[in-house]
Amino acid sequence: MKKIIAGAAFGIAALSIATSAAAQVSVEDAIKFRQAGYAFMSWNMGKIKAQVIDGQPYNQDQVAAAANAIAAIANSGMGALYPAGSDTGTGFRATKVKPEFFQNMPDVGQLAGSFNTAANELAAAAATGDQGAIRAAFGKVGETCKACHDKYRAK
Repeated sequence: MKKIIAGAAFGIAALSIATSAAAQVSVEDAIKFRQAGYAFMSWNMGKIKAQVIDGQPYNQDQVAAAANAIAAIANSGMGALYPAGSDTGTGFRATKVKPEFFQNMPDVGQLAGSFNTAANELAAAAATGDQGAIRAAFGKVGETCKACHDKYRAK
């Protein structure tokens, strides 16, 4: 329970702090940067999935590097890339963030905190090389992604 509360508090704090940093980039650049971050995380999730879930040859160093990249992006302050007004606009493509995202910041903060926690747990599991632990942590990361997408990402 303490982890959940700490994760939610961290997520809300990160979003609050990030809001002041958001003024440093245009809305269009913010959308591009977050799209790039999510694309890079997706690519790294794919590498882990291929090796730990789909049965391709396993390379602990590659899986650990992918998990570390995901955790680094998760902890990078991506909340700064959601300035007001970035529910419309185009980065590399039109944004899919719903306006409801900006109306529910406590919930968004909790989701972000859960994602950060799960990403850090994935990196820790990957460092051990225990494929069962990696598989479980990978599933938790996917669940946190889905939780946010289901609420705040347009189809």
